[in-house]
Amino acid sequence: MGIDVRSVRENYLKRHTDALIKDIGFARACEVSGKSKATLGRYASLHDENADRFMPVNVLLELERVASVPYVTKALAELQHIRLEYENPRDDSAGLTSDVIRLSQRFAILMAEYNNSISDGVISLNETRRLLDETNALQQVLMEMKLHLQNAAG
Repeated sequence: MGIDVRSVRENYLKRHTDALIKDIGFARACEVSGKSKATLGRYASLHDENADRFMPVNVLLELERVASVPYVTKALAELQHIRLEYENPRDDSAGLTSDVIRLSQRFAILMAEYNNSISDGVISLNETRRLLDETNALQQVLMEMKLHLQNAAG
C-alpha cells in the first residue's frame, strides 16, 4: 500500500485554503465571499466528510483579492511545478496598529505552517519552501513596519 498522492494534494490545498481564510479572518472572509462560516470551514476541513468539498474558483478569486498572499493559487502552482510572480500593493497610509495586526497574522501563519510541517516528523522540500515563503512575508511586514516607524519619527 503506497501513498495516496491525490489525498496528499487535496490536503495540501485544504491547508492553504485554511491559511487564506485565517489571513483574512473568518468574519471578513464571510463578508467578501457571501458564504457562511460553516461553509468556509468545510472548504478548509481535513475531516473525511469534507474531503470532496473545495472552494469554488469565483469565491477563491474574491478572497485572494483581499488576502495578503494568494495562498491557494500559489499552492496550485507549486503542485504543477509552476513559478508565480506577483505584485503585492500595500496601503502606506495604514498606521502602526495595522502593521502590528499584519505582523501578528503573518507570525501566526508561519507558526501554523511550521506546526503542519513537523506533524509527521519530517519537513519536506515543499514544506521548507512554504516556511521560507512565510518567513520572507514576515520579514517584508517587519521592513514595512520599520519604514513606517522611521517616517513617523521624522
